[in-house]
Amino acid sequence: MNHKAKAELKAEPENRAWWRSIKAVAWAMLGVRDGGEYQRDFAQLHPLQVIAIGLVAIFALVLGLIALVHWMV
Repeated sequence: MNHKAKAELKAEPENRAWWRSIKAVAWAMLGVRDGGEYQRDFAQLHPLQVIAIGLVAIFALVLGLIALVHWMV
């Protein structure tokens, strides 16, 4: 990836960066991700955003599973 392409990726608006982080975490939780998209996410996303979204997603998953078990029993 050339220097101009990296500069364009970093110029993404903040709300789109959050949305891109959410999509990256969702695909990672499913275990499917294209190599090119992974490289673009790795170059563009902020690690703290990904960690925060990942923790929230895991917390929501656990709460959802607990709710499902209580509903079934």
